[in-house]
Amino acid sequence: MDPEPYSTLILLAGFLKSFSLGTLISFLVVLILLLFSALISGSEVAYFSLNPTEKDTLNSSETKAHIRVNKLLASPKKLLATILISNNFINVAIIILSTYTINNVFNFSSVPDWLNFVIQVAGITFVILLFGEVIPKVYATKHALKLAKTMANPITLLKKIFNPFSSLLIYSTGIIDKRIKKKGLDVSVEELSHALDLTEDIPENKDEHRILKGIVKFGETSVKQVMKARVDVVSIEKETAYNDVLTTILECGHSRIPIYEESFDKIVGLLYIKDLLLHIKEQDNFDWNNLIRNPFFVPENKKLDDLLKEFQEKKIHLAIVVDEYGGTSGIVTLEDVLEEIVGEISDEFDADDVSYSKLDENTYVFEGKTGLNDLFKIINIEDNSIFDEVRKDSDTLAGLVIEMAGKIPQKNEKITYENFTFIVEAADKRRVKRVKLIKNKINEE
Repeated sequence: MDPEPYSTLILLAGFLKSFSLGTLISFLVVLILLLFSALISGSEVAYFSLNPTEKDTLNSSETKAHIRVNKLLASPKKLLATILISNNFINVAIIILSTYTINNVFNFSSVPDWLNFVIQVAGITFVILLFGEVIPKVYATKHALKLAKTMANPITLLKKIFNPFSSLLIYSTGIIDKRIKKKGLDVSVEELSHALDLTEDIPENKDEHRILKGIVKFGETSVKQVMKARVDVVSIEKETAYNDVLTTILECGHSRIPIYEESFDKIVGLLYIKDLLLHIKEQDNFDWNNLIRNPFFVPENKKLDDLLKEFQEKKIHLAIVVDEYGGTSGIVTLEDVLEEIVGEISDEFDADDVSYSKLDENTYVFEGKTGLNDLFKIINIEDNSIFDEVRKDSDTLAGLVIEMAGKIPQKNEKITYENFTFIVEAADKRRVKRVKLIKNKINEE
Protein backbone atom coordinates (compact mmCIF):
# COMPACT_ATOMS: atom_id res chain seq x y z
CA MET A 1 0.00 0.00 0.00
CA ASP A 2 1.12 3.49 -0.86
CA PRO A 3 2.49 5.25 2.26
CA GLU A 4 1.34 8.67 0.94
CA PRO A 5 -2.24 8.51 2.39
CA TYR A 6 -0.78 7.64 5.76
CA SER A 7 1.45 10.70 5.72
CA THR A 8 -1.51 12.91 4.79
CA LEU A 9 -3.58 11.55 7.68
CA ILE A 10 -0.66 12.05 10.07
CA LEU A 11 -0.29 15.65 8.86
CA LEU A 12 -4.04 16.28 9.25
CA ALA A 13 -4.07 14.70 12.69
CA GLY A 14 -1.26 17.02 13.72
CA PHE A 15 -3.23 20.03 12.38
CA LEU A 16 -6.49 19.17 14.20
CA LYS A 17 -7.04 19.31 17.95
CA SER A 18 -9.50 17.40 20.06
CA PHE A 19 -13.13 18.54 19.57
CA SER A 20 -14.51 19.31 23.06
CA LEU A 21 -18.10 20.07 24.15
CA GLY A 22 -17.19 23.73 24.75
CA THR A 23 -15.92 24.02 21.20
CA LEU A 24 -19.17 22.54 19.88
CA ILE A 25 -21.25 24.99 21.91
CA SER A 26 -19.21 27.97 20.75
CA PHE A 27 -19.60 26.79 17.13
CA LEU A 28 -23.39 26.59 17.52
CA VAL A 29 -23.49 30.05 19.10
CA VAL A 30 -21.53 31.43 16.13
CA LEU A 31 -24.14 29.96 13.76
CA ILE A 32 -26.97 31.49 15.81
CA LEU A 33 -25.25 34.88 15.89
CA LEU A 34 -24.71 34.65 12.14
CA LEU A 35 -28.45 34.10 11.72
CA PHE A 36 -29.18 37.13 13.91
CA SER A 37 -26.73 39.20 11.89
CA ALA A 38 -28.48 38.16 8.69
CA LEU A 39 -31.93 39.07 10.04
CA ILE A 40 -30.81 42.47 11.33
CA SER A 41 -28.91 43.31 8.14
CA GLY A 42 -31.94 42.34 6.09
CA SER A 43 -34.12 44.51 8.34
CA GLU A 44 -32.08 47.58 7.38
CA VAL A 45 -33.02 47.11 3.73
CA ALA A 46 -36.56 45.95 4.49
CA TYR A 47 -37.59 48.98 6.55
CA PHE A 48 -36.04 51.56 4.24
CA SER A 49 -37.12 50.07 0.91
CA LEU A 50 -40.86 49.77 1.47
CA ASN A 51 -42.68 50.96 -1.64
CA PRO A 52 -45.72 53.32 -1.56
CA THR A 53 -48.17 50.41 -1.88
CA GLU A 54 -46.66 48.62 1.12
CA LYS A 55 -46.70 51.85 3.13
CA ASP A 56 -50.38 52.32 2.29
CA THR A 57 -51.00 48.78 3.52
CA LEU A 58 -49.28 49.60 6.81
CA ASN A 59 -51.24 52.83 7.26
CA SER A 60 -54.61 51.26 6.51
CA SER A 61 -54.07 48.12 8.61
CA GLU A 62 -54.76 47.87 12.34
CA THR A 63 -52.90 44.62 13.04
CA LYS A 64 -50.33 44.70 15.85
CA ALA A 65 -47.41 43.84 13.56
CA HIS A 66 -48.26 46.68 11.15
CA ILE A 67 -48.69 49.14 14.03
CA ARG A 68 -45.27 48.20 15.40
CA VAL A 69 -43.67 48.67 11.97
CA ASN A 70 -45.30 52.11 11.68
CA LYS A 71 -44.01 53.10 15.11
CA LEU A 72 -40.48 52.12 14.15
CA LEU A 73 -40.70 54.02 10.84
CA ALA A 74 -41.95 57.11 12.68
CA SER A 75 -38.40 57.68 14.00
CA PRO A 76 -36.13 56.59 11.11
CA LYS A 77 -32.90 57.90 12.63
CA LYS A 78 -33.50 55.95 15.83
CA LEU A 79 -34.38 52.85 13.84
CA LEU A 80 -31.27 53.04 11.68
CA ALA A 81 -29.02 53.69 14.69
CA THR A 82 -30.49 50.66 16.53
CA ILE A 83 -29.96 48.37 13.53
CA LEU A 84 -26.38 49.50 12.95
CA ILE A 85 -25.37 49.25 16.61
CA SER A 86 -27.00 45.82 17.04
CA ASN A 87 -25.39 44.50 13.89
CA ASN A 88 -21.96 45.72 14.93
CA PHE A 89 -22.26 44.15 18.39
CA ILE A 90 -23.28 40.81 16.86
CA ASN A 91 -20.50 40.90 14.24
CA VAL A 92 -17.88 41.63 16.92
CA ALA A 93 -19.23 38.71 18.95
CA ILE A 94 -19.06 36.46 15.86
CA ILE A 95 -15.41 37.39 15.27
CA ILE A 96 -14.42 36.77 18.88
CA LEU A 97 -16.24 33.42 19.19
CA SER A 98 -15.19 32.18 15.76
CA THR A 99 -11.56 32.98 16.56
CA TYR A 100 -11.89 31.05 19.85
CA THR A 101 -13.52 28.10 18.08
CA ILE A 102 -10.98 27.93 15.26
CA ASN A 103 -8.05 28.12 17.68
CA ASN A 104 -9.56 25.24 19.69
CA VAL A 105 -10.10 23.10 16.59
CA PHE A 106 -6.95 23.78 14.58
CA ASN A 107 -3.30 23.79 15.52
CA PHE A 108 -1.70 26.69 13.64
CA SER A 109 1.79 26.16 15.01
CA SER A 110 2.63 23.89 12.08
CA VAL A 111 1.14 26.06 9.27
CA PRO A 112 2.54 29.17 7.60
CA ASP A 113 1.46 32.59 8.89
CA TRP A 114 -0.26 33.52 5.61
CA LEU A 115 -2.53 30.45 5.88
CA ASN A 116 -3.33 31.34 9.48
CA PHE A 117 -4.31 34.87 8.27
CA VAL A 118 -6.46 33.51 5.41
CA ILE A 119 -8.41 31.18 7.70
CA GLN A 120 -8.91 33.46 10.69
CA VAL A 121 -9.35 36.88 9.01
CA ALA A 122 -10.24 36.54 5.35
CA GLY A 123 -12.34 33.41 5.89
CA ILE A 124 -14.41 34.84 8.76
CA THR A 125 -14.88 38.16 6.91
CA PHE A 126 -16.08 36.32 3.79
CA VAL A 127 -18.60 34.27 5.79
CA ILE A 128 -19.98 37.36 7.56
CA LEU A 129 -20.29 39.31 4.29
CA LEU A 130 -21.90 36.48 2.36
CA PHE A 131 -24.30 35.05 4.95
CA GLY A 132 -24.69 38.07 7.20
CA GLU A 133 -24.93 40.87 4.62
CA VAL A 134 -25.30 40.01 0.93
CA ILE A 135 -27.78 37.11 0.98
CA PRO A 136 -30.18 38.60 3.59
CA LYS A 137 -30.19 42.00 1.86
CA VAL A 138 -30.97 40.44 -1.51
CA TYR A 139 -33.83 38.56 0.15
CA ALA A 140 -35.06 41.72 1.91
CA THR A 141 -35.37 43.69 -1.33
CA LYS A 142 -37.92 41.14 -2.59
CA HIS A 143 -39.76 40.52 0.69
CA ALA A 144 -39.46 43.87 2.46
CA LEU A 145 -42.85 43.99 4.17
CA LYS A 146 -42.72 40.34 5.29
CA LEU A 147 -39.29 40.73 6.90
CA ALA A 148 -40.23 44.10 8.42
CA LYS A 149 -43.22 42.51 10.18
CA THR A 150 -41.15 39.51 11.31
CA MET A 151 -38.45 41.71 12.84
CA ALA A 152 -40.79 44.29 14.38
CA ASN A 153 -40.73 42.78 17.88
CA PRO A 154 -36.97 42.00 17.99
CA ILE A 155 -36.08 45.47 16.68
CA THR A 156 -38.40 47.08 19.25
CA LEU A 157 -36.63 45.13 22.02
CA LEU A 158 -33.19 46.05 20.67
CA LYS A 159 -34.30 49.69 20.44
CA LYS A 160 -34.93 49.71 24.20
CA ILE A 161 -31.69 47.86 25.01
CA PHE A 162 -29.44 50.08 22.90
CA ASN A 163 -31.31 53.34 23.53
CA PRO A 164 -28.35 55.08 25.29
CA PHE A 165 -25.96 54.16 22.46
CA SER A 166 -28.40 55.12 19.68
CA SER A 167 -29.20 58.47 21.35
CA LEU A 168 -25.48 59.26 21.59
CA LEU A 169 -24.97 58.27 17.95
CA ILE A 170 -27.88 60.43 16.73
CA TYR A 171 -26.65 63.42 18.74
CA SER A 172 -23.09 63.15 17.42
CA THR A 173 -24.15 62.67 13.81
CA GLY A 174 -26.60 65.56 14.18
CA ILE A 175 -23.71 67.95 14.83
CA ILE A 176 -21.90 66.74 11.72
CA ASP A 177 -25.13 66.87 9.70
CA LYS A 178 -25.70 70.53 10.59
CA ARG A 179 -22.20 71.49 9.49
CA ILE A 180 -22.56 69.60 6.21
CA LYS A 181 -25.91 71.27 5.54
CA LYS A 182 -24.42 74.71 6.08
CA LYS A 183 -21.66 73.95 3.62
CA GLY A 184 -24.13 72.47 1.17
CA LEU A 185 -26.17 75.70 1.07
CA ASP A 186 -23.18 77.76 0.01
CA VAL A 187 -24.38 78.23 -3.56
CA SER A 188 -24.54 81.65 -5.18
CA VAL A 189 -27.58 83.02 -6.97
CA GLU A 190 -25.51 83.28 -10.15
CA GLU A 191 -24.69 79.55 -9.99
CA LEU A 192 -28.34 78.63 -9.52
CA SER A 193 -29.38 80.93 -12.33
CA HIS A 194 -26.76 79.41 -14.63
CA ALA A 195 -27.97 75.90 -13.74
CA LEU A 196 -31.50 76.91 -14.71
CA ASP A 197 -30.28 78.40 -17.97
CA LEU A 198 -28.90 74.99 -18.92
CA THR A 199 -32.42 73.51 -18.76
CA GLU A 200 -34.12 76.39 -20.55
CA ASP A 201 -34.52 74.52 -23.85
CA ILE A 202 -36.51 71.64 -22.37
CA PRO A 203 -40.02 72.31 -23.77
CA GLU A 204 -42.05 70.30 -21.25
CA ASN A 205 -40.58 72.23 -18.31
CA LYS A 206 -41.36 75.79 -19.42
CA ASP A 207 -43.73 76.63 -16.56
CA GLU A 208 -41.52 74.99 -13.94
CA HIS A 209 -38.48 76.77 -15.38
CA ARG A 210 -40.23 80.15 -15.22
CA ILE A 211 -41.29 79.64 -11.61
CA LEU A 212 -37.82 78.48 -10.56
CA LYS A 213 -36.30 81.51 -12.29
CA GLY A 214 -38.65 83.71 -10.31
CA ILE A 215 -37.66 82.01 -7.05
CA VAL A 216 -33.94 82.43 -7.77
CA LYS A 217 -34.33 86.16 -8.51
CA PHE A 218 -36.88 86.66 -5.72
CA GLY A 219 -34.40 87.44 -2.96
CA GLU A 220 -32.51 89.91 -5.17
CA THR A 221 -35.58 91.91 -6.22
CA SER A 222 -36.38 95.07 -4.28
CA VAL A 223 -39.79 96.51 -3.46
CA LYS A 224 -39.12 99.49 -5.73
CA GLN A 225 -38.92 97.20 -8.75
CA VAL A 226 -42.42 95.75 -8.32
CA MET A 227 -44.39 98.50 -6.55
CA LYS A 228 -47.18 100.51 -8.10
CA ALA A 229 -45.97 104.11 -8.52
CA ARG A 230 -47.78 106.90 -6.68
CA VAL A 231 -49.19 108.36 -9.91
CA ASP A 232 -51.12 105.09 -10.46
CA VAL A 233 -52.36 104.66 -6.89
CA VAL A 234 -56.01 105.37 -6.10
CA SER A 235 -56.15 107.19 -2.78
CA ILE A 236 -58.66 109.23 -0.77
CA GLU A 237 -58.18 112.44 1.20
CA LYS A 238 -59.14 112.14 4.84
CA GLU A 239 -61.74 114.94 4.72
CA THR A 240 -63.58 113.51 1.68
CA ALA A 241 -67.37 113.25 2.02
CA TYR A 242 -68.75 109.76 2.60
CA ASN A 243 -70.75 109.67 -0.65
CA ASP A 244 -67.62 110.62 -2.62
CA VAL A 245 -65.71 107.85 -0.86
CA LEU A 246 -68.32 105.30 -1.98
CA THR A 247 -68.17 106.65 -5.54
CA THR A 248 -64.37 106.29 -5.62
CA ILE A 249 -64.60 102.73 -4.28
CA LEU A 250 -67.12 101.72 -6.94
CA GLU A 251 -65.00 103.22 -9.72
CA CYS A 252 -61.65 101.68 -8.74
CA GLY A 253 -62.79 98.25 -7.54
CA HIS A 254 -59.96 97.91 -5.00
CA SER A 255 -60.39 96.21 -1.63
CA ARG A 256 -57.93 98.48 0.24
CA ILE A 257 -57.36 102.19 -0.36
CA PRO A 258 -54.66 104.45 1.17
CA ILE A 259 -55.94 107.47 3.08
CA TYR A 260 -53.85 110.65 3.14
CA GLU A 261 -53.98 113.99 4.90
CA GLU A 262 -53.16 117.17 2.92
CA SER A 263 -50.89 115.34 0.42
CA PHE A 264 -50.12 111.80 -0.70
CA ASP A 265 -46.76 112.03 1.08
CA LYS A 266 -48.64 111.98 4.39
CA ILE A 267 -50.44 108.63 4.44
CA VAL A 268 -52.43 108.25 7.67
CA GLY A 269 -53.96 104.84 7.15
CA LEU A 270 -55.78 102.30 5.00
CA LEU A 271 -59.48 101.91 4.40
CA TYR A 272 -60.62 98.28 4.07
CA ILE A 273 -63.74 98.14 1.92
CA LYS A 274 -65.12 95.21 3.93
CA ASP A 275 -65.26 97.54 6.98
CA LEU A 276 -67.78 99.72 5.11
CA LEU A 277 -70.25 96.93 4.38
CA LEU A 278 -72.14 97.44 7.66
CA HIS A 279 -72.38 101.18 6.97
CA ILE A 280 -73.25 101.11 3.30
CA LYS A 281 -76.61 102.88 3.88
CA GLU A 282 -75.25 105.62 6.14
CA GLN A 283 -75.83 109.28 5.31
CA ASP A 284 -73.21 111.64 3.88
CA ASN A 285 -72.34 112.94 7.35
CA PHE A 286 -71.17 109.48 8.48
CA ASP A 287 -67.69 109.67 10.07
CA TRP A 288 -65.92 106.98 8.07
CA ASN A 289 -62.54 108.04 9.49
CA ASN A 290 -63.20 105.78 12.48
CA LEU A 291 -62.77 102.79 10.15
CA ILE A 292 -59.25 103.74 9.04
CA ARG A 293 -56.62 101.14 9.96
CA ASN A 294 -52.96 101.77 10.70
CA PRO A 295 -50.71 101.68 7.62
CA PHE A 296 -47.62 99.51 7.20
CA PHE A 297 -44.61 101.33 5.75
CA VAL A 298 -41.65 99.71 3.98
CA PRO A 299 -38.55 101.26 2.36
CA GLU A 300 -37.94 101.09 -1.36
CA ASN A 301 -34.85 98.91 -1.04
CA LYS A 302 -36.46 96.16 1.05
CA LYS A 303 -36.07 92.74 -0.60
CA LEU A 304 -39.18 90.81 -1.56
CA ASP A 305 -38.37 87.71 0.51
CA ASP A 306 -38.18 89.87 3.66
CA LEU A 307 -41.40 91.66 2.73
CA LEU A 308 -43.22 88.37 2.18
CA LYS A 309 -42.22 87.20 5.67
CA GLU A 310 -43.55 90.45 7.16
CA PHE A 311 -46.80 90.11 5.23
CA GLN A 312 -47.19 86.60 6.65
CA GLU A 313 -46.33 87.61 10.23
CA LYS A 314 -48.55 90.71 10.27
CA LYS A 315 -51.31 89.07 8.19
CA ILE A 316 -51.63 92.04 5.85
CA HIS A 317 -51.77 92.37 2.07
CA LEU A 318 -50.66 95.92 1.36
CA ALA A 319 -47.77 98.17 2.36
CA ILE A 320 -46.97 101.83 1.73
CA VAL A 321 -43.57 102.29 0.06
CA VAL A 322 -41.55 105.30 1.22
CA ASP A 323 -38.32 106.76 -0.14
CA GLU A 324 -35.22 107.80 1.77
CA TYR A 325 -36.72 111.24 2.51
CA GLY A 326 -39.94 109.84 3.97
CA GLY A 327 -42.06 110.68 0.94
CA THR A 328 -44.54 108.15 -0.45
CA SER A 329 -43.24 106.36 -3.56
CA GLY A 330 -46.23 104.09 -4.07
CA ILE A 331 -47.76 100.88 -2.75
CA VAL A 332 -46.87 97.19 -2.92
CA THR A 333 -49.33 94.35 -2.45
CA LEU A 334 -49.06 90.65 -1.70
CA GLU A 335 -50.20 90.02 -5.27
CA ASP A 336 -47.27 92.05 -6.61
CA VAL A 337 -44.87 89.94 -4.56
CA LEU A 338 -46.34 86.58 -5.60
CA GLU A 339 -46.41 87.59 -9.26
CA GLU A 340 -42.62 87.70 -9.22
CA ILE A 341 -42.67 83.92 -8.70
CA VAL A 342 -45.75 82.56 -10.42
CA GLY A 343 -46.21 85.22 -13.11
CA GLU A 344 -49.10 87.55 -13.79
CA ILE A 345 -52.21 87.04 -11.65
CA SER A 346 -55.34 88.46 -13.26
CA ASP A 347 -58.70 89.04 -11.61
CA GLU A 348 -62.02 90.50 -12.72
CA PHE A 349 -60.80 94.05 -12.12
CA ASP A 350 -57.57 93.78 -14.10
CA ALA A 351 -57.62 95.41 -17.51
CA ASP A 352 -55.80 93.48 -20.24
CA ASP A 353 -53.88 95.01 -23.15
CA VAL A 354 -54.17 98.55 -21.78
CA SER A 355 -50.62 99.48 -20.89
CA TYR A 356 -49.07 98.10 -24.09
CA SER A 357 -49.88 96.76 -27.54
CA LYS A 358 -47.94 94.43 -29.82
CA LEU A 359 -47.73 95.66 -33.41
CA ASP A 360 -45.70 92.75 -34.76
CA GLU A 361 -43.22 90.13 -33.59
CA ASN A 362 -40.57 92.71 -32.66
CA THR A 363 -42.50 95.99 -32.22
CA TYR A 364 -44.37 97.09 -29.11
CA VAL A 365 -45.98 100.29 -27.83
CA PHE A 366 -45.80 100.81 -24.07
CA GLU A 367 -47.07 103.39 -21.61
CA GLY A 368 -44.14 105.27 -20.11
CA LYS A 369 -45.16 104.21 -16.60
CA THR A 370 -44.71 100.50 -17.46
CA GLY A 371 -42.38 98.89 -14.93
CA LEU A 372 -39.13 97.48 -16.27
CA ASN A 373 -39.80 94.08 -14.72
CA ASP A 374 -43.09 93.88 -16.61
CA LEU A 375 -41.41 95.17 -19.76
CA PHE A 376 -38.73 92.47 -19.68
CA LYS A 377 -41.35 89.74 -19.19
CA ILE A 378 -43.52 91.00 -22.07
CA ILE A 379 -40.70 91.26 -24.61
CA ASN A 380 -39.18 88.03 -23.28
CA ILE A 381 -35.79 89.30 -22.10
CA GLU A 382 -34.27 86.73 -19.74
CA ASP A 383 -31.00 88.58 -19.21
CA ASN A 384 -32.09 92.09 -18.23
CA SER A 385 -28.58 92.90 -17.04
CA ILE A 386 -27.88 94.34 -20.50
CA PHE A 387 -29.57 97.54 -19.29
CA ASP A 388 -27.73 97.71 -15.95
CA GLU A 389 -25.22 100.27 -17.19
CA VAL A 390 -27.89 102.73 -18.36
CA ARG A 391 -30.93 102.12 -16.13
CA LYS A 392 -29.29 103.38 -12.92
CA ASP A 393 -32.15 104.00 -10.45
CA SER A 394 -34.97 103.92 -13.00
CA ASP A 395 -37.77 101.38 -12.55
CA THR A 396 -40.06 102.36 -15.44
CA LEU A 397 -39.69 102.51 -19.20
CA ALA A 398 -39.96 106.30 -19.11
CA GLY A 399 -37.17 106.45 -16.53
CA LEU A 400 -34.98 104.16 -18.64
CA VAL A 401 -35.49 106.31 -21.75
CA ILE A 402 -34.66 109.50 -19.80
CA GLU A 403 -31.49 107.90 -18.39
CA MET A 404 -30.35 106.79 -21.87
CA ALA A 405 -31.13 110.19 -23.43
CA GLY A 406 -29.67 112.19 -20.55
CA LYS A 407 -32.74 114.48 -20.69
CA ILE A 408 -36.51 114.33 -21.10
CA PRO A 409 -36.83 113.45 -24.80
CA GLN A 410 -39.61 114.98 -26.89
CA LYS A 411 -42.03 113.39 -29.31
CA ASN A 412 -40.50 111.36 -32.19
CA GLU A 413 -37.02 111.32 -30.64
CA LYS A 414 -35.22 108.02 -31.28
CA ILE A 415 -32.78 106.32 -28.91
CA THR A 416 -30.84 103.17 -29.82
CA TYR A 417 -29.17 100.89 -27.32
CA GLU A 418 -27.70 97.47 -28.10
CA ASN A 419 -30.24 95.84 -30.43
CA PHE A 420 -33.21 97.90 -29.17
CA THR A 421 -34.66 101.12 -30.58
CA PHE A 422 -36.87 103.37 -28.43
CA ILE A 423 -39.09 105.94 -30.17
CA VAL A 424 -40.92 108.49 -28.01
CA GLU A 425 -44.52 108.68 -29.26
CA ALA A 426 -45.94 111.01 -26.60
CA ALA A 427 -44.23 113.29 -24.10
CA ASP A 428 -44.43 116.70 -22.48
CA LYS A 429 -41.95 118.88 -20.64
CA ARG A 430 -42.25 116.82 -17.45
CA ARG A 431 -42.45 113.18 -18.48
CA VAL A 432 -42.46 110.55 -21.22
CA LYS A 433 -45.97 109.21 -21.72
CA ARG A 434 -45.71 106.59 -24.48
CA VAL A 435 -42.81 104.74 -26.14
CA LYS A 436 -42.52 102.48 -29.16
CA LEU A 437 -39.93 99.71 -28.64
CA ILE A 438 -38.38 97.83 -31.55
CA LYS A 439 -36.25 94.70 -31.12
CA ASN A 440 -33.74 94.85 -33.98
CA LYS A 441 -32.56 91.57 -35.44
CA ILE A 442 -28.91 90.76 -34.75
CA ASN A 443 -26.91 90.32 -37.93
CA GLU A 444 -25.07 87.01 -37.90
CA GLU A 445 -22.00 86.99 -40.07
